Amino acid sequence: MLRYKQLVSHLVAAQVEGVEESAIRDLLEYPPNPEMGDLSLPCFKLSKALRQSPQAIADGLKETLTHEAFERVDSVSGYLNIFLDKTRFVSEQVDEILMAGAQYGARNLGQGGTVVIDYSSPNIAKPFHIAHLRSTVIGNSLKKIHRFLGFEVVGVNHLGDWGTQFGKLIVGYTRWGNEAKVESDGIDELLRLYVKFHDEAEKDPALEDEARAWFVRIEHGDEEAIRLWKWFVEISLNEFKKMYDLLGVEFESYAGESFYNDKMDPVIQELKSKNLLEEDDGAMLVRLDQFNMSPALMLKKDGSSLYHTRDVAAALYRKNTYHFVKSLYLTDYAQNLHFQQLFKIVDLMGYDWADQMIHVPFGRVSLEGASLSTRKGNVIKLEDLLLQAIDKVREIIESKNPNMPNKEEVARQVGVGAIIFNDLFANRIKDVVFSWEDALNFEGESGPYVQYTHARLCSVLRKANGTESTELPEGALDPSKLLNTEAVEVLRELSRFSERIEQAMVKLEPSIISRYLIDVAQAFNRFYHECPILVDDPAVRASRLALVKSVQITLANGLALIGLAAPEKI
Repeated sequence: MLRYKQLVSHLVAAQVEGVEESAIRDLLEYPPNPEMGDLSLPCFKLSKALRQSPQAIADGLKETLTHEAFERVDSVSGYLNIFLDKTRFVSEQVDEILMAGAQYGARNLGQGGTVVIDYSSPNIAKPFHIAHLRSTVIGNSLKKIHRFLGFEVVGVNHLGDWGTQFGKLIVGYTRWGNEAKVESDGIDELLRLYVKFHDEAEKDPALEDEARAWFVRIEHGDEEAIRLWKWFVEISLNEFKKMYDLLGVEFESYAGESFYNDKMDPVIQELKSKNLLEEDDGAMLVRLDQFNMSPALMLKKDGSSLYHTRDVAAALYRKNTYHFVKSLYLTDYAQNLHFQQLFKIVDLMGYDWADQMIHVPFGRVSLEGASLSTRKGNVIKLEDLLLQAIDKVREIIESKNPNMPNKEEVARQVGVGAIIFNDLFANRIKDVVFSWEDALNFEGESGPYVQYTHARLCSVLRKANGTESTELPEGALDPSKLLNTEAVEVLRELSRFSERIEQAMVKLEPSIISRYLIDVAQAFNRFYHECPILVDDPAVRASRLALVKSVQITLANGLALIGLAAPEKI
């Protein structure tokens, strides 16, 4: 539909003095009812500039706006309603999709500019749980969306592999752990030791001092402290990568907090040289009072670094290394202040690219109203959730299609897809109360519903070919055979794909894609039930198959953008 928006805005701008095409294009809307047109121009915002009433503007444009692409133009209550020539629309839309194929919806908006996306970033030695899922799948989708729109994208997993918690873990290990148990149970045993430390520290606060001392030893390069730290990191990374493989998520960089150890002193020196750092009771901080923010602590009294120190170092490194045009940070909204402080510090340091750094907050995950807490062991491991989802799909396949090839792979694709889609369907800023029942519900507006629709499309194409091929069989498109309400509504939805992708990028909101896919699947299923496809009439058959292939391409492309597979058989 973008081409028609561009056409209308060009024609209107040529007749409306002093108004840019882009301004007209931004005003164009999709009427809520097809009977009101395919495109609508509200003339209210033009009224002041043109010194006419909205209705007068619409009436004037109605008389002069003509093009062979339009069936007719109406003027109603200050709206200019454009009805497209349906035969032309159907022909052009199907041809566009079939020619573009896997690139349908893609555009070169990024022109090769680099976007850095900091996402997932779990803490070492703690299990990968359901709260980590949000950052991981939202970030992965934004990465795919930006790449599809012409950006170079660097996915960074800024691992939480530094900090006092490692001192706590070493205390826990040296007091209550042993090597064999850690090797056999991995991250589960590390979590047990971490929880044990906090339980014991409530009774003996001196353990906290012991933990801090161990972390100082790590920062100073103590051989034993570094050996244990590296061991914990290796065990954790192996566990995390299993989850990433299941989710189909990849990163270009695993540079965690520890990567910036040798890059923080230059930051401190630069802050001092620019008179931004001041001492407060032995600690070093940047005051942000005039910006209505609390001070940002850069160094503790004992000289150890903090999140702000490492994050400023990371920002400078990423800009110098990747020369980004946009740098995204995905965390829950509880860290809003932290990133406001970070961006302001970079700005105060005199870097004019500070406004290219963007925090992408999302809602928090709670467990039936109770917050998740690693310290208390109150978490649901993501692995348990994913494996249960896969098991459920496997049971469904065994009962309905036991002879299906690649059952295990399909069960993984649909089970994991259900969990990802469940997370990405809601607006990212909304809080999520985790429920096993909701997460494993595959009915209604769900990932399996979209994936099943895709598999149905592939099945129709295979039957049409009489082979396993899902390519479009030979046969000329006759657009006059796709002018019924159900077919035109499907094509209207398909025509909006590129715009939905751009909206998802601008708003940093993958749920726009997820909801769009539901709309497409529902529109196609209405068509499927009303319009038999494999009919005897060759012109009707070929045209309806062209529509089927168009929907299949669009769903496959859209599923890929939110990190889901598009199975050809379920």
